[in-house]
Amino acid sequence: DVVSDLTGFAITTFTVPLAKLASMLPRALEPTALTLDSGVRVGMVSAVTFLNTEFRVSFAPFIRLVAAQTNYRAYVRRGDEDAVWFFGTMLASPFVVLPRYAWALPWAYGRVTRAMAFDVDGHCTDYAHHAICEHGEEHLEAVGTRVPMGRLDGFADARESARVLTHPLVGYVARTRGGHVTYGVDHEALALERADATVARYTFFERLGLVAPDQEAHSVLVMPSTHFVVRLPPARVDLG
Repeated sequence: DVVSDLTGFAITTFTVPLAKLASMLPRALEPTALTLDSGVRVGMVSAVTFLNTEFRVSFAPFIRLVAAQTNYRAYVRRGDEDAVWFFGTMLASPFVVLPRYAWALPWAYGRVTRAMAFDVDGHCTDYAHHAICEHGEEHLEAVGTRVPMGRLDGFADARESARVLTHPLVGYVARTRGGHVTYGVDHEALALERADATVARYTFFERLGLVAPDQEAHSVLVMPSTHFVVRLPPARVDLG
């Protein structure tokens, strides 16, 4: 397993065409469908960005890592199970060679600049992140609002918003050498607050044909830090 404290944690979410997203998934998965307040039926994808600190690997205790990371994910279901589908990951560390080559995961090395501020009560004042990797360019600039996440557009209430966007504990991903794998995560409930983005662009989603270059984010959610346990190594799974 891997355990890490994640600081400067941000989830930037975009609405996407439901049929387009469905066409990119294995047969065993289907997109989580939401009906926006406008009546439009959509799927959703997110870029989840953070800085790994206190990163420890149980099977390689000599590894210590401090590095920015972005996970590109879609919200999906496998039967009755809430889950995420990972399109890829950016990691700003040479450690990227382990998941990339040992496990054949679609991870890429990135060059990152980050600047963010949280006040003494843990409220975000400013958030800025920029990265470049083979997946594309990442650019997020936002200011905190001190407003809890609450009910977001397309969800019945705050509980459903949190369950779908912040609490899927199972992930699936396509290996670069064929086949699929799965791994799980554990974490406490995330105390996220809304942020207002002046720039929110992740060109990987544009290259996939899911998000338009000028599309506004559905939501940007931030928090100063959280603790994650990732159940690794990934296990093979048959998704059809």
